[in-house]
Formats: sequence, structure tokens, C-alpha cells
Amino acid sequence: MNRTRKMVLLSVLVSQALVLHVIERMIPVPVPIPGIKLGLANVISLFTIIIFGWKEATLVVFLRTILGSFFGGGISSFLYSFSGGIISTIAMALLYKYFKKVFSLIAISVVGAVCHNIGQILVASLVVSNVNLFYYLPVLLISAVITGIFIGMTVQLTMKPLKTILRIDRK
Repeated sequence: MNRTRKMVLLSVLVSQALVLHVIERMIPVPVPIPGIKLGLANVISLFTIIIFGWKEATLVVFLRTILGSFFGGGISSFLYSFSGGIISTIAMALLYKYFKKVFSLIAISVVGAVCHNIGQILVASLVVSNVNLFYYLPVLLISAVITGIFIGMTVQLTMKPLKTILRIDRK
């Protein structure tokens, strides 16, 4: 893939991740527990890992969280989103690179969602100097498994058509 095409595709992925990130902020979550979200932008993170690899996926997460914090949320939102996004992206990238024959995209997505929540709770507990925030973790992990399954299924169902459209054959 030439540099121009790669740059255009990465720009489109950042734009899509940002749109999903902003839309997700507008969707009310029916659970009164802070931190529970759908994780829609993780669809793009997993796509980017599959199409390009971990470096590009990390760049997409960084740009999405920076731009997303400009559109609302501020520095605290950036810290939580970025920490969770980077940890989850690294975990998914490692699983995809070394264990994609063992784990399905759904399982990889669930691990990413779990790691995202762990990263956010870790940073939040450091920011507010309160380890009691980890009491939220069991509920967040249940949510992560549910949303991770949804995100993984979405990626799994759209990956084959996407590879055809982009004419990509990464193994």
C-alpha cells in the first residue's frame, strides 16, 4: 500500500473513530454507574489493528482521544479515554498478532474492553488518590464483556467485506 493511500485510510479511520466517540457521548446509558460506555470507537481500533498493525492503531487512538477531548470532556476525559484506549489497543494487538488462530475477534475484543476499563480505573484512582474506585471494577468488567462481545461481532461481520473493499489480504 503506498504512503498516500495509507495516510488517507488512516485519516478516514480517525474520522470514523471520532464520530463514533462523539455519538457515544450523546447516547444515554441506562445504568447509573460512571464509566460504563458502549465503546463504539473500539470497532475502529480493532479494524486498524487488523488492517495496519499496532503502531497505526495507537496513532488512531491518540488522535481520536485528543480530538474527542476538544469536542467535549476536557483533560480528565482525555486521560481516562487515552489510558484505556492505549492499554486496550496494545492488548488487542498482541492477541491478534500472536494468538489470532487461538482467539476469535470477539474474544480479542472482550479482552480489549476489559483492559480499557482496568486502564481507566487505574488512572482514575491515581488522579483522585483513591483505590476504592476499584470497587466499581466488577460491574465495569461485566459491562466490558457484554460490550466487547457486541464490538467483536461487529468487527467480525464487517471484516470480510472491508478487506474486499480495501483489497487487503493481511494474515
